[in-house]
Amino acid sequence: MRQQEKNRLADGSEGWQESIRRMIEAFDREIATCEATIRDLVRSRAELRRLEALLRSIPGIGPVAATTLLALMPELGRLSPKQIAALAGLAPFARDSGRFRGQRSILGGRKRVRDALYMGALAAIRHCPRFKTFFQTLRDAGKPFKLALVAVSRKLLVTANAVIRDQIPFHA
Repeated sequence: MRQQEKNRLADGSEGWQESIRRMIEAFDREIATCEATIRDLVRSRAELRRLEALLRSIPGIGPVAATTLLALMPELGRLSPKQIAALAGLAPFARDSGRFRGQRSILGGRKRVRDALYMGALAAIRHCPRFKTFFQTLRDAGKPFKLALVAVSRKLLVTANAVIRDQIPFHA
């Protein structure tokens, strides 16, 4: 909703700009309050603090992605890589019928987790040689940018699953 108001402000709605600015400020305050509540909750519980630290050791997993994974993927560390990827909607599924072999694509799953990991993948391919090399290998093989980025997102999730399972921070 804040972004919608920012878009309206950019449209130059005459006479409404001050009202729109007040709405944006109200959204900013509310978002700051929600983020502070989440931050305080994580800090107040030793187990959540420990899990967040483990997740944040992975390049590309920042505070938003870490709290998203903690809140929306309680299964982390308890499922296989294929199961956790399918649960998040990052596993490729076939669209085959008889002799027809369709293109594989991701579907279903937890959209907010996918969104957080997608943004994390963008950061990871810029700052972590391991993920950058993986991404570049896919691109060099002719894979489209977005497909390669989704593959990095899946790799981030599988890495997070392993880090939580083994209780060992990520080392590049």
